[in-house]
Amino acid sequence: MKILILCTGNSCRSQMAHGFLQHFDEKLTVRSAGTEPAGQVNQTAVKVMKEAGIDISHHTPKMVDQYILEEWDYVITVCDHANETCPLFMGKVKHRLHMGYEDPSHAKGTDEFILQEFYRIRDQIKNDFHQLYIEQLKPKL
Repeated sequence: MKILILCTGNSCRSQMAHGFLQHFDEKLTVRSAGTEPAGQVNQTAVKVMKEAGIDISHHTPKMVDQYILEEWDYVITVCDHANETCPLFMGKVKHRLHMGYEDPSHAKGTDEFILQEFYRIRDQIKNDFHQLYIEQLKPKL
């Protein structure tokens, strides 16, 4: 099963979702990309994922264009901007979902507050994607 997760910068939310889905089941082919990819994965996202037992330090943001012609079982947007600007896929997409999350990298406040926002969003993504895996993905494997 092939799953593509899209975000604007492909540096935080989509990388966390990618890490969780791949962790739930290594048989899944999971990729993530952005409509405007950042230069690197957000280091706070790497930190909070490592604390959850998942290493995304080797991930790199990618441009969605490189995946446009492929067939996908699921294309999932995790931010409103990517959902609104999602390109038309020339390949076949069986299911398109939107699961929107706030961007913790835009949080303002103390370092502690910002870190708590990363934890909060990480945990939301983990819970929602685990539910998606259990209810929709795993039964089709």
